[in-house]
Amino acid sequence: MALFGLQRERKVSPFGAPPSAPIVPVHHVPLSPRELRAQAVYRLQVGLFGLGAIILLISLANVVMERVTLANRAAALDPTVEASATAANDPLVDMGVAPELPVGAAPPQQSPSPQQH
Repeated sequence: MALFGLQRERKVSPFGAPPSAPIVPVHHVPLSPRELRAQAVYRLQVGLFGLGAIILLISLANVVMERVTLANRAAALDPTVEASATAANDPLVDMGVAPELPVGAAPPQQSPSPQQH
């Protein structure tokens, strides 16, 4: 069982009985060249997959940012777009949770309090 770091000492009994040697821990089991190559290939695959994922995410973010920039430019250059005088659709007003405020109305002003000299 050298796989799990334990190895039995092999002693052959002169009477042909099975060995009953104690289990001795093995502190370092050197890997075979095949296992070393498999580890290297696995690490290379994980690294390349991670690099590809990062490049994909950066490309996706770049595409989204370009679309936003083009939409902002088109909205800034389009002279036909004007603010409408109709009330905006406010979901809270539609549900009756918030009061409907008139569009374009100035906020209520407080009456000036007389100042005492």
